[in-house]
Amino acid sequence: MLSMTTFLLIRHALCDPVGRSIAGRQPGIHLNNPGRGQARRLAEWLGPITLDAIYSSPLERALETASPIAQAKGLQVHPAEAWNEIDFGEWTGRALADLDPLPEWRRFNTFRSSAVVPGGESMTQVLDRVLRELERLRALHPAATAHVAVVSHGDVLRSLVAHALGVPMDLFHRLEISPASVSTLEITDQGSRLLLLNSTEGGSNGVGPPA
Repeated sequence: MLSMTTFLLIRHALCDPVGRSIAGRQPGIHLNNPGRGQARRLAEWLGPITLDAIYSSPLERALETASPIAQAKGLQVHPAEAWNEIDFGEWTGRALADLDPLPEWRRFNTFRSSAVVPGGESMTQVLDRVLRELERLRALHPAATAHVAVVSHGDVLRSLVAHALGVPMDLFHRLEISPASVSTLEITDQGSRLLLLNSTEGGSNGVGPPA
């Protein structure tokens, strides 16, 4: 029988630094009021979907997004370091406006395939850890039609989606992964298929909920 695992790739809901600064891995970054509303609506939207397990980045904003889903499903959230945010090293906590003039920052956003964050990690390292984690989770959930939810961070999930689509890392900004969005990746022994991309607010972008 063909083994097939469907991953619901969920970006955490809104928190104050989104679009303004690099939250990175610093602790104490929680969902704001709009983000908590997004997380509740996301859990309601995923109501018809049967989930086998929920994994999450260990950061608060991801765990707070995963929690309503887990409560609705009667499941436990499993924090997993592999789904953590990029290690932004020296840029952690800095405002985007302050980073914009830096050549290192511009290079990072233009040449993601080769640039390395000062004191942090490269996107190649990020992609390597999430791909290894996907294989680990497939082995843990070998049912023919397993559904696994993963709550992580925008660029972490964008790197995975780009890889699945064969999009070069330097062009991955062409893919939008919004806060509280769901992208669905089906992985079999024969390869992967992206079934859904960046669906938000109960399918208000016109693509509907994941099946």
